[in-house]
Amino acid sequence: MRYLNPKADLTFKKVFGEHPDLVISFLNALLPFEKPEEEVREVEYLNPELVPRNPLSKDSIVDVRCKDRVGRQFIVEMQMMWTSAYKQRVLFNASKAYVSQLDAGDDYELLQPVYSLNLVNDTFSNQEAYYHDYRIVEVEETSEVIEGLRFIFVELPKFTPKNFSDKKMQVLWLRYLTEINEKTIEVSPDLLNNPEICKAVTQLEVSAFTEAQLLGYEKFWDIVSTAKTTISSARHEGLKEGRAKGLEEGRAKGLEEGQAKGRTEERFRMAREMKSDGLPVETISKYTGLSLEEIGTL
Repeated sequence: MRYLNPKADLTFKKVFGEHPDLVISFLNALLPFEKPEEEVREVEYLNPELVPRNPLSKDSIVDVRCKDRVGRQFIVEMQMMWTSAYKQRVLFNASKAYVSQLDAGDDYELLQPVYSLNLVNDTFSNQEAYYHDYRIVEVEETSEVIEGLRFIFVELPKFTPKNFSDKKMQVLWLRYLTEINEKTIEVSPDLLNNPEICKAVTQLEVSAFTEAQLLGYEKFWDIVSTAKTTISSARHEGLKEGRAKGLEEGRAKGLEEGQAKGRTEERFRMAREMKSDGLPVETISKYTGLSLEEIGTL
C-alpha cells in the first residue's frame, strides 16, 4: 500500500476538513482541555475564508475552521515553514473569528472562545518542548487570564514518541503526522489499532486520489522545496550582510537589519516566481508571509 504525506495541503484538508469525527478526536487530543466536559462533542464546519464585513478590510483563508454546539470556534492550520509574520497572521485570523460572532447591538457575553491550533513543520523557539500554549495573562499574576483567545503551536520536528499514558491520543495523532509519508510501506500497528487513526490512515492511500489531485500534491511539495531553499539562502545572505554591517555600526544591530533585509528581499523574489507560475495569491501569502496587497503589486 502506498500513502501520501498527511502534512500536505491536499491531505490535511481532506482528513480534518471532511471528517468531523477525525477533527473532533484531533482537537480533543491536542487542545489543553482540563475537564472532560470541556471536550468537543460535535462540530459544524465553517467557511475557511474569513471574509471581512468591510470590503476594504483584509481577507484571509485558514485550513480548517469549525464550531461546536456551544459556539466555540476552532481554527486548525498546518504551516510548513516558520516565518516572522506567522504569529501575527494567527493572531489576526483568530481575532477576526472572535469579533465576527457579534452583530451590532449584540451583548459581549454572547462571545464564545476561539482556539487556534497550529501545527508547524519547522522550529521557531529555543525551548526543548514541542508544545506551546499561549493565553492573554496578567504579567505579574499569570493566573489572571483574559478569556476568549487561545493559541497552540506544535513544533513537529521536535516531537518524539514517548509513553505519555495521559496523552495517548496526542502522541498517536502526532505520530500520524510525523511518521507517515510517501516512503511508508507498512504503518505501525499502534496507529492502525486505534479506530480514528486507522480511518485517518486510509484517507492517505494513493488510490483514493485522482491523477489531477496527485499532480497538485507533487506541485505542493515543489513549492515547499523552493520556498525552503530561498528562505535558507535569505538567512545566509542576511547573515553575511549583517556581519559586514555589524563591523561598521555594531554587530548586534547590523545582524538584525541585514537578516531582516535579506529575508524581505528573498520573500518578494520567491513571491514573484510563484506568481509567474500562476499560483493563487492566498497560497503565495501563506508561504512567503507577504500580504495579499503586497503580492498584488508585484
